[in-house]
Amino acid sequence: MTDAPMTTPAATATAGEVLSRYLNEQAGLFLRALPQAVGEAGARPGALPSLNSSAGSAGTGELLRAVRRIGGALHTFGAVFEPGWAHESRSELRWLLNLLAQEPAYLRRSARLLAALDTLSSTGGTGAPGTAGELRGPGMLAGHPGAPKARALLDRQLTLARTRVHSSVLQELRSSRLHALADRMTLLVGEAPLVAAAGIAAGELLLPQAAVAFGELGQAVQALPWQRAATAYQGDALHRLGAVAPAPAPVAAPLPAQGRSGAAGAAGDADGALAADDAPWHRTRVLAKRARYALEVCSRPGAELDVLDQVLDRHQEAAEAAVTVATAARTPRITPATAYVLGVVHADQRLEVEAARYAFGRQWPTLPQHGWHEWASA
Repeated sequence: MTDAPMTTPAATATAGEVLSRYLNEQAGLFLRALPQAVGEAGARPGALPSLNSSAGSAGTGELLRAVRRIGGALHTFGAVFEPGWAHESRSELRWLLNLLAQEPAYLRRSARLLAALDTLSSTGGTGAPGTAGELRGPGMLAGHPGAPKARALLDRQLTLARTRVHSSVLQELRSSRLHALADRMTLLVGEAPLVAAAGIAAGELLLPQAAVAFGELGQAVQALPWQRAATAYQGDALHRLGAVAPAPAPVAAPLPAQGRSGAAGAAGDADGALAADDAPWHRTRVLAKRARYALEVCSRPGAELDVLDQVLDRHQEAAEAAVTVATAARTPRITPATAYVLGVVHADQRLEVEAARYAFGRQWPTLPQHGWHEWASA
C-alpha cells in the first residue's frame, strides 16, 4: 500500500480487461497445479504438503492459492460477472478449498501440538527463543507421568483423522464435480462471462467494489473486543518455569458416574463460549484475505495486510488446535494424569490465541497511515 489513495489499476484498461487478465493468470495456475495436486492426493496419507512449508509451493499449495484468489475476486467483484455463473463458481471453489485444505491443516496441527507438548515436558537445556544458546529451564510438565501418554493419544487421534480425510479427498477428486470445476476454470483462461458494465473504466467500477471489501474489514476490526487484547500474554511462561522443575500438580480423582453428565454439559458450554469468542476473529481473517486479493486485482502492494493475514492464520491454527486438545481430553477411560497434561496443552494453545490477538492489535493501527481507510469511506 502507498500513502496515496488507490488510483486506476491501468490508465486505459476497462474493468473487464483488468479482471480477465487477473483471472486468466490464476485459472492457468489452477489448471497447471491440478494434476500434480491429484497425484499428491493419490500418494500415501499425509503426503499433501503443509502450506507453510517449502513443499507447499507446488501441487496442492499452488492449487489452494489459486482457488482462494479466484474465489476472492469473484466475491468482491461479482457484479462484473454473470450473477448465476459467479455464484455457482464461488460455491464450487469453496467446496474444493474446504476439501483440499483439511489434510495440510491436520499436518500443521499435529506438528504444532506435538512440538508444544515436547517443549512443555522438556527438562531444560539451551536454545530458548531470543538468544542463541540461552539457558532455559524445564517446562511446566517436565517429568509429569501423563506427558508420554498424552503425546501418544494426540498423535494417534490426529493420524486417524488425517487418514479419514485423505480417503475422502481421494473419492472426491475422482468425481465429476471436480471435472466440471476444471471446465469452469478453462472458461476463465479463455473468456470470462462478463456483463455489459465490464466495459466501464477499471477505476470507476473496480475501486468502489474494492472499497466495500476494505469497509467490511474495517467494520469487523472495530467490532473486535480490543480491551481484552490490549495486554501481552506471556504464553511461553509455561515452557520455561525456571531452573528447578516444580513438583507435578496434584491429579484430580476421576468423576463419579453421576457427575459425568454434568461435567460433559459444562465442557460443551465452555466449547461453545470459546467458539463464539473466536468467531469474530475468524471472520476478520476471511475479510483480510478478500481485501488482500482486491489489492492484487488493482495491482497495488499490500505488505501490511500480508503480515496481518499471517497473524490471523496463526490465531486460527492455535484456536483449532485447542479444540482438538479439548476433544482428546474427553476420550473415554484416559487417566487423570493424561487429562491434566492435555489441559495444560489446551491452556498453552489458548495463550497462543491471545498472543496472536495482541500482535494483531499492535499492527492494525499502522494501516490507517497508508490512506486506504479514507479511500474506502469516500
